[in-house]
Amino acid sequence: MQNDEPSAPADPVPNAEPQFTLRSVFTGMVLGGALSLCNIYTGLKVGWGLGMSITAALIAFGFWRTLGLSPRVRGFNIYETNISQTAASSGAAISSAGLVAPIPALAMITGQTLGWGALVIWTFSVCLVGIVVAMGLRRQLIEVDKLTFPNGVATGETLREIYARGGDAVARVSMLVTGAVGAAALKVTEHLAGWTKLAIPGAIPVRAGSALEKTGHGSVTLANLGFSIEPTALMYAVGVLVGPRVGISLFLGTVVAWGWLAPMAFHHGWAEAGPQDPLRSWYGAGLKWLLWPGVAMMVTAALTSFAFSWRSVVNAFVPARGGNESAAARDEDMFSKRTVVTALVVVMGLSVVLQAVFFAIQVWVAVVGVLVTFALALVAARVSGETNVTPVGAMGKVTQLFFAVLAPGQPAANLMAANVTGGAASQCADLMHDLKTGHMIGARPKLQFSAQVFGALAGALAGCAGYLVLVPDPASMLLTDEWPAPAVASWKAVAEIFMKGLDALPTGAVEGMAIGGAIGIVLAVLERTLPGRWRLWVPSAPSLGLALVIPAYNAISMFIGSVAGWGLSRAVPKWSARFLIVLASGIIAGESLTGVGFAIQAILTGG
Repeated sequence: MQNDEPSAPADPVPNAEPQFTLRSVFTGMVLGGALSLCNIYTGLKVGWGLGMSITAALIAFGFWRTLGLSPRVRGFNIYETNISQTAASSGAAISSAGLVAPIPALAMITGQTLGWGALVIWTFSVCLVGIVVAMGLRRQLIEVDKLTFPNGVATGETLREIYARGGDAVARVSMLVTGAVGAAALKVTEHLAGWTKLAIPGAIPVRAGSALEKTGHGSVTLANLGFSIEPTALMYAVGVLVGPRVGISLFLGTVVAWGWLAPMAFHHGWAEAGPQDPLRSWYGAGLKWLLWPGVAMMVTAALTSFAFSWRSVVNAFVPARGGNESAAARDEDMFSKRTVVTALVVVMGLSVVLQAVFFAIQVWVAVVGVLVTFALALVAARVSGETNVTPVGAMGKVTQLFFAVLAPGQPAANLMAANVTGGAASQCADLMHDLKTGHMIGARPKLQFSAQVFGALAGALAGCAGYLVLVPDPASMLLTDEWPAPAVASWKAVAEIFMKGLDALPTGAVEGMAIGGAIGIVLAVLERTLPGRWRLWVPSAPSLGLALVIPAYNAISMFIGSVAGWGLSRAVPKWSARFLIVLASGIIAGESLTGVGFAIQAILTGG
């Protein structure tokens, strides 16, 4: 896929225009640290992080434009904003370095946890692998192959727009701040007033002779199954961002999962029912059975969709010919091949040593894993450049399968080697989008690479602290109503299957996995093969699977948010195009940071 127009760089950067300044890097690091907390908070709720490039660009621009009203302070130029945004997006992406999936999954399986210092070193090393791989890929993927990298193009166009029309950018920053303040105020009110979820009335009667009747249960209320309305704004805002197809798929999946499958599991005794309280959630009890078909559906859908990208996989290892090679050869702002190779050797050695020291993984196993990581990160970057989807989950599952054969029965090797793969792939793809942005405006790639390193460091420092504050005890706190952590459930489930075998699964789970896996394959094939107008009607398989492993009220909130966002985009299209995504991003940031603040307060007060 090519898009020559947006990828064309701007005029050469004037020598007088500063780029990698102390204030631009520091601003990016501060933003990256704060946004890393947002992604960790959101990731432990719904299983994925959010791209923060545009949000960071708007905040950096707005902050320094405001300071620039003073005659003593100069506002950011477009290149400083780009450096700041690049560092911030790198820091925000630290959640994909394992903090919301394999690291807590390992803690739940083996009890092993890392202290803050070790966790910072580990996550930062994972990011470095992805950054160094991107160093070697930039010229081929951006200048020769001219891949689109849609998120990078969107950020580049945003930068051009806000520097062409600064007043509009100020209005968007104001909307971002309004959303953040409003969501924070709502979260504070909920906390102080003790608001609870509004239960949807209704119940499912217990059939005679069922396991529920034998335990004395007269009915299963909709509140027991999680059908409630949340009083906070986070999930509604996430729904706005994911859109109506994902939102509707989540709702359909929730109705099937918690309206039919969970009651069936309780009825047959496949899952143990919760307490006889009409308002108490039975989420934890139902999840023990539902996560297996849900994970199977998500994994098979991701791998099937990834298989359709085989051309990208092949092209990743067979560089295309052509492109503006002479221009590339004159690019003095790229690292030399010797520098890239040296950096690869260093980060590979660091990763191998850390795997051996922190997780007792055999050196030869770690070496093979890092080599596989380089290859799969390359593939993920190319797929992301063409489709705007980074297949982090698929990359991780491929590596988990690989290590199930290479190091059977070793959960640390299975999870943490895959952690390197998934985290490096995510960081590599994230940087490629930022490099696309820089290419559009004529920024210097070397400086962007440096900004990514500083941003990743800031994200690791703040994000690891935030993770330890939010979930100091993953085994007891995760896979609960408060922290559903669906990505943790997925990684943990796959590792346990490879470690314990299918015999350890609950009754009926194997059949559920087979059906869920088949549905994931069929829907992924239909999504890739049907004509465009019919494809819109195919439910999202990953979203259906996700609905089986998150509480019903989360899915309901995202459904409501997605429909509301769609309605606003139809009713007020011009306003929505300017402000809707910005407003939703502000809401997510505001509630996430407030939630982290309450967690810190609880630690300080012993509450």
